[in-house]
Amino acid sequence: MNQSYFKQSFCILLLATLLFVGLKPYLPTRIFPEGKLSSPNIVVDSLMLEALAGKDIDEVLSKNVDTLSTKDIPKQSFTDTLKGNTLDNDNLQPFFRKLQQLESTGRGHIRIGYFGDSMTDGDYIVQDLRALFQETFGGSGVGFIPITSESAASRGSVRHTYSNNWKRESYVNVKRPTRPFGIAGQVFFVKSPTLTWVEYKASGQPHISQMYTPTLFYGSSGNTEGYIEIRYNGDTTRVIKPLIADKRLNTITLAQGNVKGLRINFFRADSIPIYGVNSTNAEGVHIDNFSSRGNSGLPLSLFNTKLMQDFDTALGNYDLIVLHFGANVLNYGTLDYSWYQRGMTKVINQLRTCFPEASFLIISTADKSSKYGMEMKTDTAVEPLSLAQQAYAKDTHSGFINLYKLMGGEGSMLKWVGANPPLAGKDYTHFNARGSKKVAQLLYKELIKEYLAFKNPKDTPEQIEQLMQASKDSLLHKGSITDFLKREEKE
Repeated sequence: MNQSYFKQSFCILLLATLLFVGLKPYLPTRIFPEGKLSSPNIVVDSLMLEALAGKDIDEVLSKNVDTLSTKDIPKQSFTDTLKGNTLDNDNLQPFFRKLQQLESTGRGHIRIGYFGDSMTDGDYIVQDLRALFQETFGGSGVGFIPITSESAASRGSVRHTYSNNWKRESYVNVKRPTRPFGIAGQVFFVKSPTLTWVEYKASGQPHISQMYTPTLFYGSSGNTEGYIEIRYNGDTTRVIKPLIADKRLNTITLAQGNVKGLRINFFRADSIPIYGVNSTNAEGVHIDNFSSRGNSGLPLSLFNTKLMQDFDTALGNYDLIVLHFGANVLNYGTLDYSWYQRGMTKVINQLRTCFPEASFLIISTADKSSKYGMEMKTDTAVEPLSLAQQAYAKDTHSGFINLYKLMGGEGSMLKWVGANPPLAGKDYTHFNARGSKKVAQLLYKELIKEYLAFKNPKDTPEQIEQLMQASKDSLLHKGSITDFLKREEKE
């Protein structure tokens, strides 16, 4: 009987093997991308899912109307090649002009909003870019922090805890929020009668060792009974303040001057939309990290333009808006990204009405490896997506940095994962802390190179490179840019 069972099993196995060999030429070359994330916290935005399901991108984004006219974009040809790392960064001149003014006078402030997906989760990349800018041009503070965060526990730039009874609505998976989304793409509501609270403590990182004039941002409501209790200085100081919610955007200064940390308790605050807390000093460079897991960039079309203009004014007017997306757009087997190009063109045109004084910078997708047969290679969608991102940067007169090329181009993610120590995770998509720091250095160096070209328009690229090597003026307080970046990389 055992012998008969063995023969039967062997025949089934042999038949299955023959079937696989016979059908292999007809199977897709990419089977099960290696290291695909399975965390229940990973989400993909609803707008992109609608577009991928075949719905026209103009219909998907029809909830908000562009105030800028756009032309029909022809279908993208992917036989082109990517040309260098940057594209027409003359479009960043207004930002560079403000940077030069800050450098020469030591007075004034620059605000940067960095919108991204899980690549900047936990303040990765952004915290290092922030440190580089603040070391160079001055400035203190971590910027705008939402009420809750998917990555609060892993964020090193601020210690962030909160009660588990907040109601959160995100533009990633909610198209019609109860109240308009805040600048971080979220809106929060308390759940009384249970105590609802949030607490922030400054980290020990340079330039963000305090909560600098912390300010609460919240929206309008008919509720006239809400109030907050603010605790700081180790709970030795307690202050009660009413939540006067009579404007579209309202603010409360939580502490005069700087504090190491603070806790905010909310009472009778039902129906009042809460957005987050800002922590910055008066001068220098301030960079906000607005990361949302699963975001393709399309949800930014859901911003309420008038509310964003209020945020823009309250935060001192944004000088640069960075859009760093792509990781979530790569996973769906398509090589035609004309729909994404058209959609992001509409998004950026709308964002220009939200932040009218800002320059825009598009950062392309990074390299990503997928399994083809038995070999890990650069995903075939990486270059077509990079081309589409380069195209909508041009369509919207935005600056462009090709992160895929900066990393090393084709096959670079394999090298980053295999580095000793590694620079990226085994999902062959996301950078670890060390890799994120390197990415920040690459982006910073590219921006400074363009900035030097702006300051010295008659210089050749070779002369600009020499300036990068030899600069010992006020551009960096501690020697040349190259030496500074090498020091940072060793730490």
